[in-house]
Amino acid sequence: MSLQDADANDAGFGARIRSAIFWRSGSQIVSQMMSWVVTLAVIRLLDPADYGLFAMTQVILNFATFLNGYGLVSALVQSDSVTPHRLRQAFGIMLLLNGALAALQLAIAPIAADYYDQPMVADLLRVQALLYLSTPFISIPEAIMGRALDFKRPALVNLIAAFASAAVALYGALSDWGVWTLVFAPIAGFWIKGLGYILATGFRPIPSFDFRGTGAMVTYGASLLGGQLFWIAQSQADIFIGGRVLEPHQLGLYAEALFLTQIFVSKFIPPLNDVAFPAYARMQKDPSRVAWSFCKAVRLLLLISCPVYLGMAVTAEPLVETLFGAKWLEMAPFVAILALAMPFMTVQVMFAPVSNALGRPGTTARVAAVGAVLMPVSFLIGIKFGAIGLAWAWLGAFPILTAITARLAGAPMGLRLIDLVRAAAPALGCSVLMAGVVMAVDFLLPPLAAPIRLAILVPTGGVAFLAALMLCSRATVMELVALVVRRAPPAPAPA
Repeated sequence: MSLQDADANDAGFGARIRSAIFWRSGSQIVSQMMSWVVTLAVIRLLDPADYGLFAMTQVILNFATFLNGYGLVSALVQSDSVTPHRLRQAFGIMLLLNGALAALQLAIAPIAADYYDQPMVADLLRVQALLYLSTPFISIPEAIMGRALDFKRPALVNLIAAFASAAVALYGALSDWGVWTLVFAPIAGFWIKGLGYILATGFRPIPSFDFRGTGAMVTYGASLLGGQLFWIAQSQADIFIGGRVLEPHQLGLYAEALFLTQIFVSKFIPPLNDVAFPAYARMQKDPSRVAWSFCKAVRLLLLISCPVYLGMAVTAEPLVETLFGAKWLEMAPFVAILALAMPFMTVQVMFAPVSNALGRPGTTARVAAVGAVLMPVSFLIGIKFGAIGLAWAWLGAFPILTAITARLAGAPMGLRLIDLVRAAAPALGCSVLMAGVVMAVDFLLPPLAAPIRLAILVPTGGVAFLAALMLCSRATVMELVALVVRRAPPAPAPA
């Protein structure tokens, strides 16, 4: 292959990646904006205790979900080729796994209710078992489109599903469904997404229970389970520990503060990781290229997450009162603390697709194992100080976990900790300066209504961050502009 042909192939692949990011992240942004408008309306209608009860069910739901077979989807994406028979085999496995999970949740529902001493938890869990049954209809078409880096069709389906889920949530809140609003809305969204994916891909949901030749796929998927189990232990330990000690009201305040502060890392990073996994997999024979791409991704993503999170920390009180209403004002201290931990989490979760794409799922499992010990121990210490202690546990433990992750997951691609620090420095340093300016302006303001106060502080922070970035790291700004405003490469000279 000539050099010009190689350049053309790289340019074509890069164009596909940019298109995938546009559709995957763009649709996520649109659907989330719509969802947030409805969510804020629903939060104002429901009580913190409703969210506390719902959070208790999520521990069980998320713990069981790690067995739902999504590791098989990763194996399909990474495989060199996938036949229709292999897709039917994977669909058959997903049906069996998720049917068993639904039955298991029905069985353990009363046990969970006894643990939390909340009888309603059992009823909620029984209905939520319907979520598992939709997974096979979502995951296999998702693998088909992921392999092709086709994110346009699923983007449109996701928008329709998000609209349906939001409509159910708003109707339920206005109809006094209470906590059931939080149960039926995602069920509607999941099932509509499953139907839409089937129609978009033309995949025929006919399973094959002849599992001969699936050993490699199952082994790869099983190798991811350890990491997923550890991740569930890490991410759900706070509610599992706090739910037994705290009243639903306090648990609801903490859970919604965590939801608010994790919006970026939980809603925007996963879509980018969906695109990053097949992209890194294409580069797996050149680790140095992977390391360079990873550092660039960290540098650019932190330009968004750092100012958002540090700004959230210093405006927590007017932010919560404006978005959630006065009855949620007790949530502000939780937001201020948790927001400071989220830039570390943003970086930490970006390592998993790199390790998996390089064929090292064991690294992801080792990192998750560290988190499965570090975070629960931190929460056990923090709960002694009540719900606010859980928030302090996040801020104390997650910087440590991120450093350990960088050491374990960065080594295979030659990434040094100093490389990561340099990538994060422009966004973090400028965000600290921005936070200082916002705090000073807030101190000088007279007493104002929360929306007015927030309307002054947010643009102040935005201007301060951009000014600091232009003064301290103009090259980073130019890099971001070059990524967004991508000019077409010049045509090759005639031979």
